[in-house]
Amino acid sequence: MQLFVKDLTVIDFSYLCPKRGMVGESWIVDVVLEGGLDEQNMVLDFAKVKRTIKHTIDAVADHRLLVPTACSGLRWQQQDDRVWLDFESLQGEIHLACPSQAFALVPSEQIDIPSVNAFLQQALRETLPDNVEGITLTLRHEVLNSPYYHYSHGLRKHDGNCQRIAHGHRSPVQVFENGVPAPKWDEYWAKRWHDIYLGSEEDLVSVKSLTLSPQTRVSDETHYGFHYQAPQGDFQLAMPKKCCDLIPHDTTVELLADYMATTLATKVPSSQFTVIAYEGVGKGATVTKGN
Repeated sequence: MQLFVKDLTVIDFSYLCPKRGMVGESWIVDVVLEGGLDEQNMVLDFAKVKRTIKHTIDAVADHRLLVPTACSGLRWQQQDDRVWLDFESLQGEIHLACPSQAFALVPSEQIDIPSVNAFLQQALRETLPDNVEGITLTLRHEVLNSPYYHYSHGLRKHDGNCQRIAHGHRSPVQVFENGVPAPKWDEYWAKRWHDIYLGSEEDLVSVKSLTLSPQTRVSDETHYGFHYQAPQGDFQLAMPKKCCDLIPHDTTVELLADYMATTLATKVPSSQFTVIAYEGVGKGATVTKGN
């Protein structure tokens, strides 16, 4: 007998890719359980599905940086609860020094749906009762009819997992100019923030001040350095400048929507702009600015 749950959770995360660099992503998770009935004549109580399976998936992958540990361009080392990581990509070298909980180490050459599915399956095996004989996960993108971008960021002031310096989202955007849909501005933001790191100017530091791995060979000419202390620990990141867009404030979705609307109102002072900016799937903020 099978029990299914659609839209069990959404994993918002970033991952390292040899071609694209650091990529923000959002995947919807569906689950199917197979097994016999328990003493309640259930495969598994829906409340337990949400409490156990969703909690496990969120704990090991959500709001983390997924790292392909078998990739040839990766170097990493861990001491106690701290990880130093160096990654080579076609977009430039990426370097981090963060608490271990900021990462998910996936034993694969690349991060994709099959490798993450296997990683999650392994994490779930010990959490299910004996009557559950099998579990199938479906990881999928939200089907979007408007342009979208992939961005990574970190929120130092957040008291939850958003404080991790390298997590991200796949987010659609809709712009209205004077009350009319403006697809050219949707495309503008989708192109500008394609595989981007949105760094707060408040967190910007010299790369020379970072305590990265001894192998790190980058400079302020090629990279931006980001550093902050948050409740979960000390977070440091060096990103290629071409992969960054510096934002003059925090990068919450509320402030990003405001930044986008303000930017457009400055570009076209005669128009009023409404920006509907999403953060992953089904949540976001709306801001109107301009004449």
